[in-house]
Amino acid sequence: MATAKQVIDNAKRDGAEYFDVRFTDVPGLQHHFSMPISRLTPEVFTEGLGFDGSSVRGFQTIDASDMLLIPDPDSAYMDPFTARPTLALVADVKDPVTGELYGKDPRGVVRRAVDYLKSTKVADTAYFGPEAEFFVFDGVSFENEPARAGFSIESAEAAWASVDSETPVGLLNPGHVIPYKGGYFPLSPLDTMQDLRSDMVTVMESVGIPIEVHHHEVGTAGQAEIDMEFDHMLAMADKVQLYKYVVKNVAAQNGKTATFMPKPIYGDNGSGMHTHQSLWKGGKPLFYDKVGYAGLSDLARWYIGGLLKHANAVLAFAASSTNSYKRLVPGYEAPVNLAYSMRNRSAAVRIPLYSESPKAKRLEFRCPDPSANPYLAFAAMLMAGLDGVLNKIDPGKPLDTNIYELSPAQAKKIPQVPGSLPEALTALEKDNKFLLEGGVFTEALIESYLELKWEEADEVALRPHPIEFELYYSV
Repeated sequence: MATAKQVIDNAKRDGAEYFDVRFTDVPGLQHHFSMPISRLTPEVFTEGLGFDGSSVRGFQTIDASDMLLIPDPDSAYMDPFTARPTLALVADVKDPVTGELYGKDPRGVVRRAVDYLKSTKVADTAYFGPEAEFFVFDGVSFENEPARAGFSIESAEAAWASVDSETPVGLLNPGHVIPYKGGYFPLSPLDTMQDLRSDMVTVMESVGIPIEVHHHEVGTAGQAEIDMEFDHMLAMADKVQLYKYVVKNVAAQNGKTATFMPKPIYGDNGSGMHTHQSLWKGGKPLFYDKVGYAGLSDLARWYIGGLLKHANAVLAFAASSTNSYKRLVPGYEAPVNLAYSMRNRSAAVRIPLYSESPKAKRLEFRCPDPSANPYLAFAAMLMAGLDGVLNKIDPGKPLDTNIYELSPAQAKKIPQVPGSLPEALTALEKDNKFLLEGGVFTEALIESYLELKWEEADEVALRPHPIEFELYYSV
């Protein structure tokens, strides 16, 4: 645990000229402001810094706008992208009237989830390990006007690059291109992103994110994955936000653009955020049982039971965009079936079998994607799992067959993930009591979240789509 004095002393040692305070809004976008380092005093870490909460999505109304940011000393790092040496600090949001952590602050939700976990006596630590995938393009353009709409993606790696007659040869027509669904682990010159990903990893490790591996992913056009070492839930949610910041900025420094949009390319794999999770108590793992299915304890099976029972509501947070449900469709390794299995990647919950160590025993929830607010998504997953443990929810029998080879009658019996964001939002409206336990989520936060997400869904639903002109213009 770092102290305010240690942070200030380290900032002086590192030659910081500014400090930058960062926090996350309800949908998941980070915000920040900077101040001269001379303004960083021990009191800042206790009394906080004021900001206008009415200008942040999902926060306050204009008649109650004053809020406070309380920087967390444990979050400090030197920003690797600013020209002037700048100390970055992640902050919690505090209500200056009540003196309590703000109920709609996503980071505060994780803090309360951890407290609730401990209060149940089930466990004292929740470890999370997300695998956030992304695309790196050479360029992108898009427009949405009342009488004109469309987008264009440029990538030298893309399957369409070699047949783009309008592109100068040698720029986006190199000959070595990755076909659709053909990008898993290829060597250069097919994989053009090796050095870029290595640069990203170097920066991530410099700001305190240990990395296990990086590689090209299945999709064409520069799909990538960089895997972080697992950590406890709050630290991991912070790291996801920092991870996305590093990826986008390193790409920009190299004249490229990175996106965590789940499904930017039709007909190819989308970007998921498979989330590994496990519970521990007193330094011992709770998900392992030598004689259990796939080495799982009863507690782990109940956790899965809760996760599957509440999956549709959880996905309102964990697959939080309209674009998410263009990824969650059959045929692209997407886990559309609410089942669990060892090794089977077509199930929503997979039990990895890479190691026989009890410490490695975990489950992988494959439905989330990186458009999610990690704080809300992780907390929702934990609360669903805990509901399963506390109520001993049986997840049923595992599904170890290839789901996509089942007969239509057999496949129809397997519950499915929502087919759209509105379906997930409707599920959250009907199923949210498990989130309110221990005051982890507040009704006000859920209401604000739903309001924002219904607005996003309407933005998409009300607009004509280009494919509709092809289908219906001549009817």
